Amino acid sequence: MNPSLLSQLIELTTKAGEIIMNFHKHSSDYLIKDDNTPLTAADKASHEFLVNTLMKLTPNTPILSEESSHIPFSVRKSWNEYWLIDPLDGTRDFIDGSPDFCISIALIKKNYPTFGLIYSPFNKVHYYRLARESSIKVINREAFKIVTSKPKRWEKIVIGRYSNNNKGLKEHLKLKTNFETFKLGSALKFCLIAEGIYHYYPKFGRCSEWDTAAGVFILEGAGGKVVDLDNKALKYNLTKDIISPSFRALA
Repeated sequence: MNPSLLSQLIELTTKAGEIIMNFHKHSSDYLIKDDNTPLTAADKASHEFLVNTLMKLTPNTPILSEESSHIPFSVRKSWNEYWLIDPLDGTRDFIDGSPDFCISIALIKKNYPTFGLIYSPFNKVHYYRLARESSIKVINREAFKIVTSKPKRWEKIVIGRYSNNNKGLKEHLKLKTNFETFKLGSALKFCLIAEGIYHYYPKFGRCSEWDTAAGVFILEGAGGKVVDLDNKALKYNLTKDIISPSFRALA
């Protein structure tokens, strides 16, 4: 990816973040989709802006967004390369007034990410990684290389804000010792492991591919990894349901 496109994507997500924040005071207005997840006006507005702009920037690259997930597998299975985006990851956090929501953009090639960008509109922080390069955090237009950290005494485990009652997670945590848990929404969990704040993120239960792709690539570029419960890397666009398996994100 050339530097000019990267700068355009950072500008794109910054503007999409401004659109989202314009709806923040009215985030309690939402609908429930068929998959029992919420949909706000911010989701739709961010989706439309991101997709329309990406189509202009890269007209030959297909786009799969959470809000365009109706694209049939018969069409997208032939895609060698495509954008995979979540216009507003952490919608429930957004509705509840939490700052832990973000925009996620990944470029998938041959069923694996080759670029990842995550933007926190509330904190105005970008995280990104280019292919074969280290992961970067950008705040106040200053860029910093980020790296994971090892637990010194206590392992800091981060979980989703709404995951407390997940049976698989409860059983998994029973096997751990010397740890404390923290709750955080959206793909920002990957980013905070990547910059050394947390050490481990176990995910059990439903999680869509647009929730993981950018974060996986960013965490890998900071020294971490993400594997399923069979210790295999996650793959993308291989199934009809666009669901990632349960996984472990490790520093």
